[in-house]
Amino acid sequence: MSDNSLVSAIVIFLNAEAYIEEAINSVLAQTYPHWELLLVDDGSADGSTQIARQYAGRYPDKIRYLEFPDHQNRGRSAARNLGISHARGQTIAFLDADDVWLPEKLAHQVGLMNDHPEAGMVYGNTLYWHSWTGRPEDQKRDYHPNLGVDAGILYRPPRLLALWLQGKAAVPCPCSLLARTEAVRRIGGFAESITGNYEDQAFYAKMCLVESILVSDQVLDKYRQHQTSHTYLTEISGLSRQERLHFLTWLSRYLIQQGHEDPQLQLVVNREIWFVTRLEQVPSSSQAFNLIRRTIKWLLRLEERILPMRIRRWVWNV
Repeated sequence: MSDNSLVSAIVIFLNAEAYIEEAINSVLAQTYPHWELLLVDDGSADGSTQIARQYAGRYPDKIRYLEFPDHQNRGRSAARNLGISHARGQTIAFLDADDVWLPEKLAHQVGLMNDHPEAGMVYGNTLYWHSWTGRPEDQKRDYHPNLGVDAGILYRPPRLLALWLQGKAAVPCPCSLLARTEAVRRIGGFAESITGNYEDQAFYAKMCLVESILVSDQVLDKYRQHQTSHTYLTEISGLSRQERLHFLTWLSRYLIQQGHEDPQLQLVVNREIWFVTRLEQVPSSSQAFNLIRRTIKWLLRLEERILPMRIRRWVWNV
């Protein structure tokens, strides 16, 4: 990989007419010039299809429009995989259609990947972006999470995965990462059976099990917070716990299928499945929900501190 290697930027979209131009323009504004942009339409029924086609027509050497046969809607994981299958670059970066990159995003991360050839992926921190509305009350709501891990360090497999699962480190946003194309294809891209909010975490899990990951503390992207996002709608509908349980169950099976015999990681997965299953029995609207959630978390932290690993493995059937 060199300083002028090609980056394949993949933007998937579904009815993103309100935001997609801003996302595309943030790619056009990159200070790193060696990129291609793949606009993957997941069956949009609004004006975003026309917008994407117009940009592809205006910049035919840089931007391509992709869609499924018959303009099907196949889900975010399948849409990302379609982009991956057409990528020509040595690295791949993802940008959701309602988010934006800062101009230095690609230049900075390509430099990091060149400095760390053993890294399969790099990710940074992200601005959770409320102030895009321009409303005075939203100006002070912007924040970036605590990474929970040291930056500038290469994390060997599968160290980061256990930290993310337990909430001890912030899970990266897709728009904050840059990954080597050969690594992405080696793991088979995104798991298409995971279609909800955890499609990115399934991808991270697959990467973490086999690739070294570099962490950066640079904030180079903005994650738009709005009430029409899939994440927000899933949270308020109460489906988030079901999606997490589906992801964790998938991950437990995936570890077995791939022959990853790491008792400590399987212990973490089993604990998280047990935790989510317990919460599934309590309505999120219940006044007791938060109390029960905090109590269970406290008991799990206590178990982690005082029980020897041998007993913990017995308790969690590992």
